[in-house]
Amino acid sequence: MFDVFGSVKGLLKIDSVCIDNNVFRLHYKATVIILIAFSLLVTSRQYIGDPIDCIVDEIPLHVMDTYCWIYSTFTIPNRVGIVGKDVVQPGVASHIEGQDEVKYHKYYQWVCFVLFFQAILFYVPRYLWKTWEGGRIKMLVLDLNCPVVNEDCKMDRKKLLVDYFATNLHTQNFYAFRFFLCEVLNFINVVGQIYFMDFFLGGEFTTYGPDVVRFTEMEPEERVDPMSRVFPKVTKCTFHKYGASGTVQKFDGLCVLPLNIVNEKIYVFLWFWFIILAILSGLSLAYRAAVVAGPKLRLVLLRARSRLSPHEQIKAISDKCQIGDWFVLYQLGKNIDPLIYKELVADLAKKIEGKENV
Repeated sequence: MFDVFGSVKGLLKIDSVCIDNNVFRLHYKATVIILIAFSLLVTSRQYIGDPIDCIVDEIPLHVMDTYCWIYSTFTIPNRVGIVGKDVVQPGVASHIEGQDEVKYHKYYQWVCFVLFFQAILFYVPRYLWKTWEGGRIKMLVLDLNCPVVNEDCKMDRKKLLVDYFATNLHTQNFYAFRFFLCEVLNFINVVGQIYFMDFFLGGEFTTYGPDVVRFTEMEPEERVDPMSRVFPKVTKCTFHKYGASGTVQKFDGLCVLPLNIVNEKIYVFLWFWFIILAILSGLSLAYRAAVVAGPKLRLVLLRARSRLSPHEQIKAISDKCQIGDWFVLYQLGKNIDPLIYKELVADLAKKIEGKENV
């Protein structure tokens, strides 16, 4: 258990070289940590604690608990009313087989596995980008992210960078578009997972957050808890066995599911988190489309990244750069010390304009 938490903690480390952006990190760092932490929490309650307790006459309690956990419990969705007067709990009441709708609840056994699977899916775009990126930015930084660098060493490394850009000018578009593809995958993944969870919870997830908010604003006597509808804390379970004469006897039991107290809170949080993440990812894609389509926007962004450099130098570079060249230069601006980056921009502008004797 501690080894697992230790590996999760490793995701919190700040990378020495940044190869993505804040929205990207929300996917593979924040969301993965949240999902794995929730999965471990549910696992500890499910397999270490007591996830279900059932009450029934003539059947040993441990047998009933095991049976109902394996074969699932159920509620009657149309049996709602005042708890303690009309019904024992929402959805828990006597019913007529074949006439009343019966809703079986078995998905809570799979919550810990589904959460872990979702965490893996959120890490896939990051894994692809790391593989495709191949450590290019880290190699190009050449330890210039440290403000204290030996002058001769700094000059040599700046010259290497300038020569690299001049040699590889207009050949880096594929590198940039692979990163943009990973951003698209992030957006597709988060939207797809919203619908996946809706399928997993029987069509209840897409409206789960608004339903919970409306529930808190209603009068106490009018409330029907949506969390109890999706994750009921009390359910029914039917056990069949042979009687003394060989006839089949049916035993109806009540089951308390303390695990669902945790599950309902987890999915309320995930609804809001996934919706916010989907909106941020959509805005990030819109921004990326504007960057790809707008050379003037790229000039503004590059100028903002290299604030210390004269406008003429930035414009000279931006006019000659394609989207891939701009992307690599912008990524370097995130990692190289600002003063050194200013000198790099000046040398690169001279090189591109043909003013440097080589």
